[in-house]
Amino acid sequence: MMVHNHSYLQVQEIPRRKHIECVHASRQNIHKHKTKTTWLGSRLLLVCLLMSRSIAKEVSEHCSHMIGNGHLKVLQQLIDSQMETSCQIAFEFVDQEQLDDPVCYLKKAFFLVQDIIDETMRFKDNTPNANATERLQELSNNLNSCFTKDYEEQNKACVRTFHETPLQLLEKIKNFFNETKNLLEKDWNIFTKNCNNSFAKCSSRGHVEQHEGSSDPQIPESVFHLLVPGIILVLLTVGGLLFYKWKWRSHRDPQTLDSSVGRPEDSSLTQDEDRQVELPV
Repeated sequence: MMVHNHSYLQVQEIPRRKHIECVHASRQNIHKHKTKTTWLGSRLLLVCLLMSRSIAKEVSEHCSHMIGNGHLKVLQQLIDSQMETSCQIAFEFVDQEQLDDPVCYLKKAFFLVQDIIDETMRFKDNTPNANATERLQELSNNLNSCFTKDYEEQNKACVRTFHETPLQLLEKIKNFFNETKNLLEKDWNIFTKNCNNSFAKCSSRGHVEQHEGSSDPQIPESVFHLLVPGIILVLLTVGGLLFYKWKWRSHRDPQTLDSSVGRPEDSSLTQDEDRQVELPV
């Protein structure tokens, strides 16, 4: 009976050992899986860092050499092909007197230059000037990755309306690209500078000027409406008096002329009579 029980216990130990071995094997697999996952995660992180670094390097090289001498040559050809004229066009551009920081000046001017190229610089289709403008549009679109935007589109701080000839406008555009090219070659990341403080100074300065201008005495609207009819009435009265005086003079002049015409004969006769009286008998 004891032998039978001992064999029964051995039979039960065998499945238990197998269960323990299976649990141990599964733990080893989990550990291997975790190790493999950690290894893959670190490799992926390393790859992402390398890729981001290479992308940043490509962007830096891209911005540094974005504007070439060929673009400046195209602008010079546009300038040389313009007809000299006194006609002026209106456009918005940065007021350099308000914004003296060269980096912030160019940064704000960039988005205005895009508007000028897209909306103001228009030439007949399929002409050399039109093709040059398309090339400048492509350049300005590519430069978007080199500039960060620090202000809202509707913010007109540091901006005023210019009235210049097309030749002067193109020279201004060429100077912008030339100065931008020089700064990007020195530091490709220069136009990521935060210029909010510089733009805010322009806004506050414009607000002060507007406030000073509004302190001038102004005529109330009600007084203005009362003055206009009074002025018109005075002008009509003065005009009527002048017309009456002119009419009176024109009516009087013919009578004066007639009397002056008749007087010489009478005067001559009177003079002859006087002479006859004065002659001795």
